[in-house]
Amino acid sequence: MPAAMRIQTVGDALVLDDDLVVAGENALVLGSLPDGFFDLIYMDPPFNTGRAQARHSLSVSAAADGDRLGFGGRRYRSQLLRTLAFDDAFGDYLGFLEVRLARARELLAPHGTLYFHIDYREAHYCKLLLDELFGREAFLNELIWSYDYGAKPRRRWPAKHDTILVYVRTPGGHWFDADAVEREPYMAPGLVSAEKAARGKRPTDVWFHTIVPTNGREKTGYPTQKPAGVLRRMVAASSRAGGWCLDPFAGSGTLGAVCQALGRRFVLIDHSPVAIEVMRSRLGGGAAAPGADTEAALFAAAVDQRHELHGL
Repeated sequence: MPAAMRIQTVGDALVLDDDLVVAGENALVLGSLPDGFFDLIYMDPPFNTGRAQARHSLSVSAAADGDRLGFGGRRYRSQLLRTLAFDDAFGDYLGFLEVRLARARELLAPHGTLYFHIDYREAHYCKLLLDELFGREAFLNELIWSYDYGAKPRRRWPAKHDTILVYVRTPGGHWFDADAVEREPYMAPGLVSAEKAARGKRPTDVWFHTIVPTNGREKTGYPTQKPAGVLRRMVAASSRAGGWCLDPFAGSGTLGAVCQALGRRFVLIDHSPVAIEVMRSRLGGGAAAPGADTEAALFAAAVDQRHELHGL
């Protein structure tokens, strides 16, 4: 059975016994966690696109006078249920990341690994920052997650990949279990033996994996949700059974879902009340959704924490 999970706020004492979701500003929470504790840290910060990110959730029902036309001429009525959004623009993006990445290095166990997920706009700058904080010798991999979804501009090559920069706490001393990672089909199975084709191959540093399907069971409706299949490779390879994993920008809680499935422990952090509610529903922490008073209190706490962090 999966371990019990608690949800708490940043002001509460952090006791790492149950799996944990913390509502609060991550820079403050990171300072309260024990050094050298985590096998794996996954960081998926806002990508600094300069625009707000949002995802809209619709309720759709059959109606003769509906506003949406479906298969076979059937009509449906849609109603907007909610909009999940966050601001994705920073005046000093690298400054925002630096304090969190420096602390992440301290939190990694000697055998620990950081997976830093970013897009093409900032990847090169972040690589230089990580080289400075971790040391170039601690750089393990540049992973490319390739997908095929979204806009197809005609005046440039469509951008259809994210970059995941992988750094270790101790060069040469990191945990990596290649045999624990799910194999994938050969692209040209006829060029290898039947035995090899049946077994499949270990993934390389280029991962072809779809985004979370719009109508799939995995979908939470949270903007920028990452598929469990992508994080499962990281957790399987770079954490031990029962080891602790950390996500300071947890969002929809995909790292927690993967840890539950693979027998790992987790700490997830997010300041958004909507993210906390999505994780509670997805991961089974608590019996009821926060009410309006709870959400208002969490938002107010987040504002206070941002004021406290102004000098960072």
